[in-house]
Amino acid sequence: MITNQRDIDKYYDMLVEKNSNYEGVFFVGVKTTGILCRPTCPAKKPLKENCEFFSTAKEALLASYRPCKRCEPLSNPTKLSPAVKLLVDAIEKNPEKKWTDKDFDELSISANTARRQFKKQFGMTFIEYARSRRLGLAFKHIRGGNSIINAQIESGYESGNGFRDAFSKTMGEVPHKSKDITILYSAWLETKLGSMLAISDDDGLLLLEFVDRKGLETEIKKLRMRLNAAITPEKTIIIQQIEAELAQYFNGELIDFKTPIRYIGSDFQQSVWNELRRIPVGETISYKSLAEKLGRPTASRAVARANGANQLSLIVPCHRVINTNGALGGYGGGLARKEWLIKHEKMVPK
Repeated sequence: MITNQRDIDKYYDMLVEKNSNYEGVFFVGVKTTGILCRPTCPAKKPLKENCEFFSTAKEALLASYRPCKRCEPLSNPTKLSPAVKLLVDAIEKNPEKKWTDKDFDELSISANTARRQFKKQFGMTFIEYARSRRLGLAFKHIRGGNSIINAQIESGYESGNGFRDAFSKTMGEVPHKSKDITILYSAWLETKLGSMLAISDDDGLLLLEFVDRKGLETEIKKLRMRLNAAITPEKTIIIQQIEAELAQYFNGELIDFKTPIRYIGSDFQQSVWNELRRIPVGETISYKSLAEKLGRPTASRAVARANGANQLSLIVPCHRVINTNGALGGYGGGLARKEWLIKHEKMVPK
């Protein structure tokens, strides 16, 4: 049980705010009900004096708290709802399908529910998700040498104009030019500390970030512009590999990621990122020491900027860099996550 009063005060404030940055960082036991909750539980908040805070759900269970049925603290915070999973599976079975109200009725799901839950889970409505999946299929046909008309038919579009307009709106490029641009693939992944967005091409992982990172949309836009790329939802083999490795990492079973990666950055930035990957698991280093290791002892600020420009969270462990005075410093995923990651890695068997 957490007994430090500063931590208790901070965690209670985060509980009241339902702050998603603290998912997996702490759990709360409500003494008056005997219920165990996660930080984002939608239930009415108890008084501070009726709360006990724990670093793990296991500690709370051993203290005789039982899991809340509303927030399900023993499950991943971003677990797909049954409705969303059913619809995603349906899209994957028939990605060229054009959905109607009748299709939703046959699955006993309302169109409004589909729109709302997809917006919450993926940041886009169900129709936008399905359209992106259809157009991703068309993209593959065109880049594989098929004609525009064949790609239009294969992806389920009856109208050539409709296909062209939808393609341009979603992918950012008209069909006849699509052979000249890169297609990237994206998927939302569940972790103990919240959802992460993974983006890859056919050769490696380009981006792995917590979805609530500030400036993520700008980061994605810059990635698209730099690579002259369009993004479509698809869980590639590369994304499946990092998903499996993330599960191992958070379970304390993995210390070295093997997923192929691709750096998108300057030579200096890449030298910083390579040095970050040499920091042993369970250890931290200061920005100053990192600059010295690179042979640039006066470049601490430049090193810090390169550290912040890292787009491959956890794989390139920028969370292992702290201030010279021992303070955590900054972290795009939030300081609560940084603190959790550092503590977690200290306990991982080497």
